[in-house]
Amino acid sequence: MHFLQYTPINGYWNDDRQTMSYKTLQEALALVKQSVQGEREDELFYDYLISVAPTKEEQAIIVSIRDDERKHNQMFRKIYYDLTGQTIPVTQDAAFEKPQSFTEGVKKAFFGELSAMERYRIIRAGMPNRYYRDMVFEILTDEMKHADKYNYIMILESKSRE
Repeated sequence: MHFLQYTPINGYWNDDRQTMSYKTLQEALALVKQSVQGEREDELFYDYLISVAPTKEEQAIIVSIRDDERKHNQMFRKIYYDLTGQTIPVTQDAAFEKPQSFTEGVKKAFFGELSAMERYRIIRAGMPNRYYRDMVFEILTDEMKHADKYNYIMILESKSRE
């Protein structure tokens, strides 16, 4: 039988299953490091999309996404440092593959956001406490928002070709 227990430190009834996770911290930290290491390439890619966006509206949308991604990288770097005491080195010599068109680039970015969501769910599940899980939840929900924004741009692009 499982019982809730009262914790005098914070004055709440706690269920000790809250500390259980189906993913490990090591899995999560490996994915955090992997996510951050590609940041320079991602930034070059976003800058390229911004430079070829056909309208000011699309440019502004991608700028907001790029700025969120910069924030996410800082958050992931903090999480990694807090949990390991190590910093993730910054990569300066990155390159990216130019898409064949703006629309192809947006499509790649859209599917990149979906892929990131899958990685970030694993990261969130492996975090040791609510503080870090909440940070990753913020990043995850931003990624969902980004996918929606890229979907909107793809709709605009398809309408402009009609």
